[in-house]
Amino acid sequence: MESKKNILEKIFIFAEKDFDPTIDKDVVQILRDKFNIYLPQRSALNESLESTASSHEIIELILKYRTLSE
Repeated sequence: MESKKNILEKIFIFAEKDFDPTIDKDVVQILRDKFNIYLPQRSALNESLESTASSHEIIELILKYRTLSE
């Protein structure tokens, strides 16, 4: 199993900038601005991420990181 630190490093490599993957607003903004990914509306951001996880590897990484941060 990958460590939180390794997952975070991979996220930053994809995004080409540092941000906090546990903050919903930051996640939505980086996905929209950098990757042109618009998440579907769900009651929680993790649900939106789960429904689009296959769209891009960064979404899977963010989900992993957020799960480890709970």
